Amino acid sequence: MRVISLCPSNTEIIAYLGLEGLLVGVDDFSDWPESIQKLPRLGPDLSINLDLVEELKPDLVLASLSVPGMEKNVEGLKKRGIPHIVLNPQSFEDIENNLAATAAALGFPEKGVAASSEFKNRLDTIRRANTNRSTHPSLYWEWWPKPVFTPGRINWLTELSEAAGARNLFADVDLASVQTDWEDVLARNPDFICIAWVGVQREKVKKSLITNRPGWGDLDAVKKGRILILEEELYCRPSPRLLEGLEKLCRLLAEAE
Repeated sequence: MRVISLCPSNTEIIAYLGLEGLLVGVDDFSDWPESIQKLPRLGPDLSINLDLVEELKPDLVLASLSVPGMEKNVEGLKKRGIPHIVLNPQSFEDIENNLAATAAALGFPEKGVAASSEFKNRLDTIRRANTNRSTHPSLYWEWWPKPVFTPGRINWLTELSEAAGARNLFADVDLASVQTDWEDVLARNPDFICIAWVGVQREKVKKSLITNRPGWGDLDAVKKGRILILEEELYCRPSPRLLEGLEKLCRLLAEAE
């Protein structure tokens, strides 16, 4: 099969299945695994060049609705009659189901069953290891600083926080993504500040950009040095790599106790 992925999380799902060899093209932001680096690039995930997609004559395109604005790609695929499936994972269970559905669509259902089972077992093992934590620290996740965006209850980072024995600071807001401000975060006084700015490499984020905010020097997290600058690719994409991010978070929280 000739397969195209239109966003990084889809590419990573295919790789987790061990089927990246089927890929003939990917979006501009797909950067993992290393084996896909030389594939044709089809534009940013919110603005895919569908002419290039057609030129590659795919048997199947993996589209996505995981980010607002991707609907345009799906509409274009429908109009052109290009075979496709649409993924929209918002939870760990969704990712597990997407592994099975994607493998079946690619003609390898047995790989989907094995991968989804491995994913679930690994997640359950991590959860069990953190069920008896003595404390359950609050985590402020920041996707973007101005305007401030943070995940609400309906997001994988709420589940990820709970699996690590912690809690998402904005889990009380019944949204996937919450637009708020620095004053709101200050009033909530999180135990940890977790920075994962979408599309920004970890190395380019300086802690001073956080500590210099008005009033933030009074936050417990700042006073105790509990500012975690994290890889956005391990926390901001709904793919199996979230488990790698979860395991790293568990280590960081344990080290801070």
